[in-house]
Amino acid sequence: MTRLILIFSIFYFAFAFYGFQAFKTLFKSVLVHWAYALAFFGAWAFLFVKVITANPDTAMRGQITFAGGVFFAFLLFALFLSVFLLPEDVFRLSVFGYNKVAGVSEESTKFFPSRRKFISTIALGVASLPFGALLYGMYKGKYNYQVFKYDLTFDDLPDAFDGYQITQISDIHSGSFDDKEKVAYGVDLVNKQNSDVILFTGDIVNDRTEELRPWADTFSKLRAKDGVFSILGNHDYGDYAEWPTKEAKAQNLKELKSLQRKMGFDLLLDENRFLEKNGQRIALLGVENWGRGRFKKAGDLQKAKKGVAKDDFKILMSHDPSHWEDVVVSDDYHFHLTLSGHTHGMQFGVEIPGFIKWSPVKWRYKYWAGIYKEMGQFINVNRGFGFIGYPGRVGILPEITVITLRKSEA
Repeated sequence: MTRLILIFSIFYFAFAFYGFQAFKTLFKSVLVHWAYALAFFGAWAFLFVKVITANPDTAMRGQITFAGGVFFAFLLFALFLSVFLLPEDVFRLSVFGYNKVAGVSEESTKFFPSRRKFISTIALGVASLPFGALLYGMYKGKYNYQVFKYDLTFDDLPDAFDGYQITQISDIHSGSFDDKEKVAYGVDLVNKQNSDVILFTGDIVNDRTEELRPWADTFSKLRAKDGVFSILGNHDYGDYAEWPTKEAKAQNLKELKSLQRKMGFDLLLDENRFLEKNGQRIALLGVENWGRGRFKKAGDLQKAKKGVAKDDFKILMSHDPSHWEDVVVSDDYHFHLTLSGHTHGMQFGVEIPGFIKWSPVKWRYKYWAGIYKEMGQFINVNRGFGFIGYPGRVGILPEITVITLRKSEA
């Protein structure tokens, strides 16, 4: 760990020093130079101190994540400066070398200072955009909850469920939170939707049950007439943390399941429940995590289907949308609606409803945010309630989904 920190620090300060050349070109004030140096050193020191002093089993993890976000913003700023300055320096060095070999007069290089200033100005302007966006995303974006509302129509929806309302949240990642008041506001916003049922589609922690304990009371306030149901996501199994023994890891998962149930969540582990209304019913199925590639494939759809008939109206909760694409859509059962999360929309992108929806995560997941339909079956991929890694959101904001089921007119 120490070696990794050392290597990373060397790269960080190398980029910071190289980017400093743009500041020296544009600003002659020593105070500005010192401000630049202290800002970069401060971002590094903030992260370093948090990492070496924090206990990873506590809520301190949220502070580590925040420190990492500040550090990453400064690193990205220096990288952008370097990307612009490096070609300029290669060009200047090439011209200088050629002039020396060819014996060309130095008069031909008189334009270099003004060219350098021009390039530095562009570099600084461009680098400031992602830097500012990342800091704003940490300050404002990560708790800027958005309510997305959809009406979905089905031919075979039981009449009693015409107008039935579902609220979906996903990817809470409680270990990243650092503001009780804002998280409580998000929970209150979920309740204000007055839905018939609340469905949570996995990743309630980053790794450990301890992360959830400070927030258990807050999320236990979720209320819906037909209850609150949940499933597990890939982070809930503790696969990305170091454990002293296999037994300790298994105990952590056992405690996480128990804590969710104490919070009032009906945790579905490859199981199903029936939601009933006026003598009619729809099936709610929940599978454990199943993800394409390296992600855990614990989910057993066939087990979850037991007791559910082919002609039942079915809603499936499955954390990773690749499960829908690879398994669910082609299953011999028709799953009317699948609810997933997992992608977070990468917490970064550009989204203007009705005009554009883009994120780099689209290159990894075909279905990454919002409603999709294939073979007469719908999926909603929730953008996530929380955050992980980068402690913020830029463009792709935290989501509360409200879906109303409609019976198609004859």
